[in-house]
Amino acid sequence: MNNEIELSVVLPCLNEEEAIAVCINKIREVLAKEKINGEIIVADNGSTDRSREIAQKLGAKVVIETQRGYGAAYLRGLKEAKGKYIIIGDADNSYDFHDIPKFLKPLKESSDFVMGSRFSGKIHKKAMPWPNRYIGNPLLSGMCRLFFNTRLSDIHCGMRGFTATSYRRMKLRSLGMEFATEMVVSALQIGLKINEVPINYHIRKGASKLNPLSDAWRHIRFMLLYCPVWLYFLPGLIGFIAGLLLLIITYKGPLLFLGRSWDIHFNILACIITILSYQVLNLGIYAHTYAIKERLLKYDSFTLFFQRHFSLEKGLLLGLIFFISGFLINLSIFIEWFSKHFGQLYRIRESILAMTLLVIGLQTIFSSFFISLLFLRKKR
Repeated sequence: MNNEIELSVVLPCLNEEEAIAVCINKIREVLAKEKINGEIIVADNGSTDRSREIAQKLGAKVVIETQRGYGAAYLRGLKEAKGKYIIIGDADNSYDFHDIPKFLKPLKESSDFVMGSRFSGKIHKKAMPWPNRYIGNPLLSGMCRLFFNTRLSDIHCGMRGFTATSYRRMKLRSLGMEFATEMVVSALQIGLKINEVPINYHIRKGASKLNPLSDAWRHIRFMLLYCPVWLYFLPGLIGFIAGLLLLIITYKGPLLFLGRSWDIHFNILACIITILSYQVLNLGIYAHTYAIKERLLKYDSFTLFFQRHFSLEKGLLLGLIFFISGFLINLSIFIEWFSKHFGQLYRIRESILAMTLLVIGLQTIFSSFFISLLFLRKKR
């Protein structure tokens, strides 16, 4: 007789005495009907009601995680999972565990990771508050699709399945609500074969533990940290180009716009925008390089191109060109000032341009050293 566990179902739990029995019984029904050798793991995250007692009486394996957090509970429960396949879902009866076969079928065929989609399935009346249904979830899912080039329709659906091998490859670490986002992003980063199945979403039993604003920010923060292109490169590039254009436009004299004359102060603003944006671009390179070195992101075409063509010497040369250009402009201004016996001089715009070039040159020189340090590889 083969006693190998085929399926592990992991439920995070925090004061779910009203729903935990319903969820476990549904899972047991599916295991019996489909003749699956499975286990039910309840990861309790500090319940003060009868959740643990109920789960144990119904035959579930209960493990306790003292550190609060959605991700912390899941990491503890998943650590105990022995099944070849793993299904996860909330213990509040909002997800219908009768849908488990929908996840197992593609997993057994060829998929590594299967997401449930509430928007492709059925969302029962009052199951999801309208701000979450029409604003929060579509916005967050849209950001993920844009940032990480995926077509998944419901990024934050809590019911999902994956193989045990795929779970180990994802190397998840988040402790809070962003755990759900990390799982999807990690699956995309390592190239798992992802499928999506429609599911039913019901009204939860018991009080909700969600904090819409803070939880949404956790998801947004995670996506931005894992996507330097959108956090650094695009804002930096747009600001740098805009700053340079303003410097060029206002170099010869005031800019007439909207019936007003935009003069020296606007020129100084252009200088500040250019310098700050260039620094943001550099930070993007630092962040992207570090994330890849620490295996938080995978190598992409930009990194390979940059690594192939960048060298410390090229960076130093570029920085020196900027710096010397600014220095020569300042030198010509000083010579003219000296020839006029340090009298009045009206070359403020040239001085602003020269200062911009000097700062960008120094930034490029020191950034080149730092980027070269990041590219260094440890000897094994």
